Amino acid sequence: MISYNRVINSGSFFPLVMWLSSRLLILLAMLIIAPLLPTPSNGSAATFSWDIFSAWDSNFYEKIATSSYSISSFELFAFFPLFPLFSRLVMNIGLPFKVAAVLVNNLAFLAALIILYLWIEQYYSKSVARWSTAVLAWCPYSIFGTVIYTEGLFLLCTTAALKAFDKKQHTLAAFWGALSTATRLPGIALMPAFLFISWKERRGIRAYIASLTVGLGIVLYSLYCQIQFGDALAFIHAQKAWRGDSSGFAWEGWGKMLMEITIGFTNLKYGYIQEIWHPLLFCLIIVSGYLLYHFRFQIGLVSFRYSFYFLWLVLWLLTGDELFKILLIFGGLYLIWLYRSQIPLVIVVYGLCSYALILNTGITASVERYAYGIVSLSVALGLFLSRHSRWGYMSVGFFAILIITFSIRFAQKLWIG
Repeated sequence: MISYNRVINSGSFFPLVMWLSSRLLILLAMLIIAPLLPTPSNGSAATFSWDIFSAWDSNFYEKIATSSYSISSFELFAFFPLFPLFSRLVMNIGLPFKVAAVLVNNLAFLAALIILYLWIEQYYSKSVARWSTAVLAWCPYSIFGTVIYTEGLFLLCTTAALKAFDKKQHTLAAFWGALSTATRLPGIALMPAFLFISWKERRGIRAYIASLTVGLGIVLYSLYCQIQFGDALAFIHAQKAWRGDSSGFAWEGWGKMLMEITIGFTNLKYGYIQEIWHPLLFCLIIVSGYLLYHFRFQIGLVSFRYSFYFLWLVLWLLTGDELFKILLIFGGLYLIWLYRSQIPLVIVVYGLCSYALILNTGITASVERYAYGIVSLSVALGLFLSRHSRWGYMSVGFFAILIITFSIRFAQKLWIG
């Protein structure tokens, strides 16, 4: 008979609980709450069906899985083939695309959580492993690990590749790295990370070969595009068609976002202060936060934490998702740099390379979703929260609120990232 304590202490139990509890909350919001709400003017009515998991990019993956790539649908080439290929394989047992794709993404996401937990537990402790896993599972953008998107598969491939390379399992690292670049273009950030570690640690020729093999996913996809359609860079050209010729740091986009946070969307739209309440409340919250921090010892740390958390909720209600987006991007980058000497070097370099990639696309759309897919961020935040657990519980509570709102919005076909 299997011991209860043995099950609880197994490396897969905690990730499974985090995955199951967060996914159940998402399903509750999408399938139960969303259909009861009024249909938004710029969205669609939520229904209790598999269609609830499909929106935006999901439609393109369905076209690829059911009809393959076509020169008449050039925009499809921006979406890499591994996720629709795995979905197609599952469809061969008789399941429709939406069911197959949801299964692939969710199971891959669960596997990514388990691999991350086992890796971080070996490197640090159960506490750090649990917080890193909890962050990855409960971050509101983890909804993309449940709906028909590639986040679950991408996190599985990149996490497995990083773990294998860290443990000098170069063949496995090459395998998972190649799968990463066959899933999404940002997987290429693994290559400079592996090459740098190979040089830094003088690992030898096998490590360099494994590092270069990471690009095999892109190479094979490029070869397919050349043979079938005569354009080896079709995926690059298709992505340019989506976002134009923009490149570099999106100064204008980030500046606009900061202005929306500080003075409000309406005031920014008209070019002058038409509504005084937004900037006034923003300044009041910032000043209150500073005073709380300055007198934290006089009022007591417990009162300080709860008061600060309340101010954060009010600030989020005032400013919207842009505040969380900026915090996720630049706060996450700061955390990775802050803990650069305390987490595995390959995680640090991969995180910095990934951030460099997404911050130099010239746009701000979807960058928060891509940042969530950088597993380095979850490790750094997990390390921080393991030392400040009370902030961790508050953070997960806030994440739960966002998960519900994001799930409802996705179910209503409203943009979330």
